[in-house]
Amino acid sequence: MPQALIFDVFGTVVDWRGSITREIRSLANNKGIHLNAGQFANDWRSGYQPAMNRVRQGDLPWLNIDGLHRIILDDLKKKYGLEHLSEAETDVLNRSWHRLKPWPDSVRGLRRLKKGYTISPLSNGNFSLLNNMAKNSGLPWDCIISAELFGHYKPDPETYLGAAKLLDLPPEEVMLCAAHKDDLLAAQACGLRTAFIKRPKEFPPSMNIDLSTDARFDLNAESIIDLANQLNV
Repeated sequence: MPQALIFDVFGTVVDWRGSITREIRSLANNKGIHLNAGQFANDWRSGYQPAMNRVRQGDLPWLNIDGLHRIILDDLKKKYGLEHLSEAETDVLNRSWHRLKPWPDSVRGLRRLKKGYTISPLSNGNFSLLNNMAKNSGLPWDCIISAELFGHYKPDPETYLGAAKLLDLPPEEVMLCAAHKDDLLAAQACGLRTAFIKRPKEFPPSMNIDLSTDARFDLNAESIIDLANQLNV
């Protein structure tokens, strides 16, 4: 059995799309700008993997996620008519990722799991982002593990193995809990245990995300509370 549970955060623990959509909609209303806030949120997130790949390929120097989010945002400002935002306003908007709200079951489920396991994020979010998010949303982590600590982004093996090393545990005693099967499969390839948590509201239904129960993973859960039930805590 695992001794520690490490969690993907964006989409698994917090509702990034709903949170960003609300922030963008509020800003647009205040500025008198008409835009599709939900599409803006989707576009911002969809730029995330290509930006990380630019770092991996050497087109960009190492940047934390705040830095990558800012590069994507600067392009989106032009697309959505937000070019006239001040530097201060742009920075506040970029830091909306620090203010993401948890799914309704997240805090209660994590508190239960904390009674029986060491719990931590393992996220591409930078350390300050994860710390601020935990403060804002009451996420009861025992510690914070950011990919920034390793100079690599998930799904690079250095992130999963680095988390196990920091926890002073062999990989097979660490379980990655995530809503994204590619993340879980990458962790599994590094010897970690895996738990798939279904998040049907992370993406719009039109995207047809695979939410099926998957026998490749150690556990499949409907929520973090369900995960706690299955782990008997």
